[in-house]
Amino acid sequence: MTPAPAMSPAETLPAFPDHRLSVAPMLDWTDRHCRYLHRLLSRRALLYTEMVTTGALLHGDVHRHLRFDPSEHPVALQLGGSEPDELAKCARLGEQWGYDEINLNCGCPSERVQRGAFGACLMAEPQLVADCVKAMVDAVGVPVTVKHRIGIDKVERYEFVRDFVGTVSEAGCKTFIVHARNAWLKGLSPKENREIPPLRHELVHRLKHDFPALRFSINGGIRADAQVHEHLRLLDGAMVGREAYHNPWWLAGWDEHFFGDAPQALTREEVEARMCDYMAREAAAHGTPWPNIARHMLGLRNGLPGARRWRQVWSDRRLRERPPHEVMALAHAAAPVADPA
Repeated sequence: MTPAPAMSPAETLPAFPDHRLSVAPMLDWTDRHCRYLHRLLSRRALLYTEMVTTGALLHGDVHRHLRFDPSEHPVALQLGGSEPDELAKCARLGEQWGYDEINLNCGCPSERVQRGAFGACLMAEPQLVADCVKAMVDAVGVPVTVKHRIGIDKVERYEFVRDFVGTVSEAGCKTFIVHARNAWLKGLSPKENREIPPLRHELVHRLKHDFPALRFSINGGIRADAQVHEHLRLLDGAMVGREAYHNPWWLAGWDEHFFGDAPQALTREEVEARMCDYMAREAAAHGTPWPNIARHMLGLRNGLPGARRWRQVWSDRRLRERPPHEVMALAHAAAPVADPA
């Protein structure tokens, strides 16, 4: 399949995407349908793909893994791998398909990822990560970034992550996205790894102090505007994960509160209607069942009266053959969901 067409000079994005606010790459969640929803809510947030392994790109369906809607810009491709040559080839593919940034995953602790010798276990081999980064930097013109943890297992010395950043930055990485927890490679599930190792935001702040010329975005435990403002006072960016997915309407205020833009013009119902338009287009063009898309917007009305009944209708697989706009009408008839004033 043909990659996305190159942008004209007038459309060219800045050399570095703005990392002020971003949505974390989340496996099985931040697919292109989820990103389409998030882009409706925020014009400025930087969006990330799910992690895509080098094997999936080099030996699988490139079109399925890399296709995205042009409206998703700015959007970054996150790669998983540990072979410099393979990562360089995949980074080149990402650039050809129009991604604005290539990110290397050095933070995922899952056993499946460890068996592939990449993810968080790469933090134990900073020179290998540097070799991977250099290969990608040499292969592409878009920025190459790294997402990592502050440590692995019970290694809690600041010097561990400081030396990792120092080594990798010498290879050409200028932006680091730091999940402010250790990754325990044994004994914890990925879910537990997001909750049990303590958050240590101060270590990320210290990295910025020690490497002022580098860009640092912080990830982990960010759930409110006040936290974002506090981190942006000290760092270059904040990355939000689960809260952005479960409470997507929060993104509707980001452009105004953190980028100084005009307030979000769309209501929740208008966002929902646009998602229905998108579902219809995807079904016509690719045969995508609308439930594959609707699952990402089930948190859109969190906290509002009628939200539970609204979610039940959108989750009802018995309606899967109905057109999405018809399902929307059923959801509103079952539970009036007028937007609050």
